Amino acid sequence: MRHVIALDVGGTGMKAALARASGELLHQVRRPTGRERGPDAVVEGILDFAAELRAYGEQHFGEPAAAVGVAVPGIVDEAEGIAAYAANLGWRDVPLRRLLADRLGGVPVALGHDVRTGGLAEGRIGAGKGADRFLFVALGTGIAGAIGIDGRVESGAHGFAGEIGHIVVRPGGTPCPCGQRGCLERFASAAAVSEAWAAACGDPEADAADCAKAVTSGDPNAVRVWQQAVDALADGLVTALTLLDPRTLIIGGGLAEAGETLFTPLRAAIRQRVTFQKLPSIVPAALGDTAGCLGAGLLAWDLVHHTDRTEVTP
Repeated sequence: MRHVIALDVGGTGMKAALARASGELLHQVRRPTGRERGPDAVVEGILDFAAELRAYGEQHFGEPAAAVGVAVPGIVDEAEGIAAYAANLGWRDVPLRRLLADRLGGVPVALGHDVRTGGLAEGRIGAGKGADRFLFVALGTGIAGAIGIDGRVESGAHGFAGEIGHIVVRPGGTPCPCGQRGCLERFASAAAVSEAWAAACGDPEADAADCAKAVTSGDPNAVRVWQQAVDALADGLVTALTLLDPRTLIIGGGLAEAGETLFTPLRAAIRQRVTFQKLPSIVPAALGDTAGCLGAGLLAWDLVHHTDRTEVTP
């Protein structure tokens, strides 16, 4: 049975699957990333994990994987197959595509950025299915995005496309680790809402989910904190809509789990800000934490299909 290996490498855990071209996941498994053991151990863990998946596929499906797709965090040079930098994994300039191909006997390998890869899955088979232009935005510890065009995701000339979290929405505001001040993710990420709500309610353990619950119960402090985040998010998103004109805007990540507590005021705030721009459909992500793995599988199948076409071209 023809299949590919799909690997989604996160800061704390790795999700993997063997996937068919239809998107069906034949075999799924998770394990810790092991970042506490250092970057070299993380890389070795990825290689070992992929080798185990290859062996499983050979044993249970009668043939080796046709390709491998890997999604990793940080800065990714997708064209060269290099994991350039990831603060949470501690690595720099890891030639991950070559290392995996060597370990797996020359199998084709595609390397992608985790958010762009998750966005690819949402755009093709998730909430944006059928949209010729979409923007996927993940509201997590930070904020990042994926720009979808005709079934693919644009990575940009240097691999930085979609970094919507670093649009400045409050000039001169809170310093950001990127070196700017007033970046969107300093006001509207799950981490930023958690920090603001913990300060407002006096509970250092309180987080964004707690803030959302307090909003639904009508707590005025929570409503204030939440609306400030929504306003900042709307400012950043309208800038993105003006530049990209997507047909569908997909919102995912931890903050989106608040459901209509987020989406109702966000849709209203965006509607208030647009003038000539066309409002896209604003929808929640559909694939949850499997998006990265599903997207990695799509990257792998894209390689397979490209190879198949090349082989039959006279």
